[in-house]
Amino acid sequence: MASIACSLRAVRPVVMRFTPRAAPVVRMAPLRSFSSSRMSMFEPSMPLLLRLPPPDSRFLSSYFQRNMSQSQLRNLAWHMKANQTPFHTGLARKYTKDHEWIDLSADRKTGVIGISEYAAEQLGDVVYVELPPASGEWTEQGDSIGAVESVKSASDINAPVRCKVTHTNALLEEKPATINQVPEDDSAGGGWIVKVEVDEEGAKQFDELMDAAAYKEFVAE
Repeated sequence: MASIACSLRAVRPVVMRFTPRAAPVVRMAPLRSFSSSRMSMFEPSMPLLLRLPPPDSRFLSSYFQRNMSQSQLRNLAWHMKANQTPFHTGLARKYTKDHEWIDLSADRKTGVIGISEYAAEQLGDVVYVELPPASGEWTEQGDSIGAVESVKSASDINAPVRCKVTHTNALLEEKPATINQVPEDDSAGGGWIVKVEVDEEGAKQFDELMDAAAYKEFVAE
């Protein structure tokens, strides 16, 4: 089976460019001073500007899943997250040229693996995810640790580094479309695929992968 990168080339994906987008600014009505003193925190003629934080994709997992179609939810999630740092719990995240990502823990001994938002968007609706058994055997970098099947193609999921699978995301067996909705979320309910143990060789291989900035440039080429 082909890698994700090969599958994306086969379906001729539309390249998505990342354009920074400023958080919305809300202009409030002028506030009156709470003191008659000339030294006041707010001047009556000075409007208050509030800069709102970008929406958190974690809140998509309940209300929107019940009230929106898969296509609508996927498009909403993409627009909300395209210009934000994806939610994840690891201290470091890197990407491969085959569009997998891996989070590495602070002690560099454990990690979480999934596929990128770019890959999930280009693959289309995911209908099946093949998860590997937690056999306790080491998998070499580039070897298959699972597969993802969409309406467009089927692709292998390759190990970004040398690793040993310890846990799989059972949610994907019942709801494979979670990968389309939150592909880079490694928290409970997210679209991560496997949790792994990483040895010293795998940690060194991690250092050679692309960071988020380099990966954005890579997919824009």
